Amino acid sequence: MTATLDPPEAAAPPKLPRRLSPGHELSDRIFHGSATGIGLFVLVLTGAIGLFLGYQSIPTFRQYGWSFLTQTAWQPELNKIGIAAVLVGTVEVALIAMVVTFPLALMFALFISDYAPKPIKSWLVSAIDLMAAVPSIIYGLWGFALLEPHAIQLARWLSQYLGWIPIFKVNTDANAAVWQQSAYTGSAFVAGPAVSMMAIPLACAVMRAVFDQAPVGEREAAMALGGTRFGVARTVVLPFGRGGIIGGTMLALGRALGETAAVLLIISPQYVIKPRILESGVQTVSALIAGNFGNATKAQLSALLTAGFVLFVITLVVNTFAARFVRRSRSGEAVEI
Repeated sequence: MTATLDPPEAAAPPKLPRRLSPGHELSDRIFHGSATGIGLFVLVLTGAIGLFLGYQSIPTFRQYGWSFLTQTAWQPELNKIGIAAVLVGTVEVALIAMVVTFPLALMFALFISDYAPKPIKSWLVSAIDLMAAVPSIIYGLWGFALLEPHAIQLARWLSQYLGWIPIFKVNTDANAAVWQQSAYTGSAFVAGPAVSMMAIPLACAVMRAVFDQAPVGEREAAMALGGTRFGVARTVVLPFGRGGIIGGTMLALGRALGETAAVLLIISPQYVIKPRILESGVQTVSALIAGNFGNATKAQLSALLTAGFVLFVITLVVNTFAARFVRRSRSGEAVEI
């Protein structure tokens, strides 16, 4: 008998690796396409706004040149237009707002993340988010009717005892029996805290989100070594959230730079570079545009749009750096625990 031999295995066709398909569901593909489309739309819209403002600013730069950025006077009837004083006033109000915003936002975020009991944590998060939804004109009315009378008293006290510091000096006698209250009204010192009420929710939300991502293992290890809650926050949470703190603060700064309604209701417009923050008289770019847009001529409208273009560029740069810090904090890059 003869045995039949099987063909050698080498003769078998080679087996190719099978390609894997992600197999996304239809709902996933729809969501992915929608999110991508919305992101591209926002990017295109932002670029279109920047291009429009840049195009509208060409006549102003042709007529005034770079003196538009260095001239302090805003007198269209005399053909003297510049935003140097307005830019300084914008920065003053924003920085005063950040002096109030940073410690309050940091404390609120740390309390919600590490100290708040779980039953009320969600309520506190909702309350902070609700603050961001309040219209800015409401904060402006609050600042004008409630905050300013008390801020004037504080401004007088600061000028009495710290008037030897240039920024706290006021050109009036703060120790007089009948002191001049009008010298303190409508100042950057009053507008700053009102603006901070709109910047606090943004900074707090970013900081809290980053603090919640602090590694649980490091938290528990610090507690096991005898650390207190404050010790855990100081050695684990705050170092981990350093990027989030910086990013949230810069995002809030971008929000404060562009605030309009609250500032417009409080300040007394004055086109002078004034480093004295307690003294009446200041102007910001957004308030300048809102206050003069309605009755502006064609040339004045171009100048207002140019001021808006400058503010747009400043805010875009600040928010870009803020997003970079927030992204680094989320990925854990350059963070040592």
